[in-house]
Amino acid sequence: MATHLITGSGSGIGAAVARRLLERGDELYLFARDAGRAKELAAQFPGARTLVGDLSNPDRLAWALSQQSLPDHVDSLLHIAGVCDLGGVGDLAPKAWNRQLAANLVSPAELTRLFLPQLRVTKGHVVFVNSGAGMRAHANWGAYAASKHGLKALADALREEEHGNGVRVTSVYPGRTATPMQAKVHQQEGKEYDPQAHIDPESVATTILLAIDLPRDAEINDLTVRPGR
Repeated sequence: MATHLITGSGSGIGAAVARRLLERGDELYLFARDAGRAKELAAQFPGARTLVGDLSNPDRLAWALSQQSLPDHVDSLLHIAGVCDLGGVGDLAPKAWNRQLAANLVSPAELTRLFLPQLRVTKGHVVFVNSGAGMRAHANWGAYAASKHGLKALADALREEEHGNGVRVTSVYPGRTATPMQAKVHQQEGKEYDPQAHIDPESVATTILLAIDLPRDAEINDLTVRPGR
């Protein structure tokens, strides 16, 4: 039975991954921003454990986790949570930049730092769910794309640093996926949202499980997933 730590498990891709791992009997620790959200996740995923840590405030994550019971070993750390605020460079205030950089980049870096000792022991796996925006930035996507470009840099550096310790690192780059965040993006863009026009979260979950289940003789570094319709 493997132990997985997951951010963003409340909906979309994260929920699909958590459900699949729980169904096969793995042990899950799900990150929640507060105690109320932790209670909701525990009800949504019976048998899973929760950890409370606000990704919007990475400076407090170490303290928050020090007050809780943590797993003594970690087989995978799955960074799936993310936030997106669209706007032109001439319009977005520092608050929007800081919010996205904190949740999408700095918190994944901090959680990885905090759990690296356990990951080294198990020769575990770190998965960063990135975005097509992490490969190319478009107008009005500057802040979000910057956070995701930074996430790619984080993953690439971590892979080189931890290869000798047996820790595998994978970046997954999904195209537009039918999630609540995608619905919000369409609202910001002023477009009608049709979930059927986008990737099913279950399909992205399949690619993530492929990466973490791959035999130890191989490693998937970067995996791009695009809509098939």
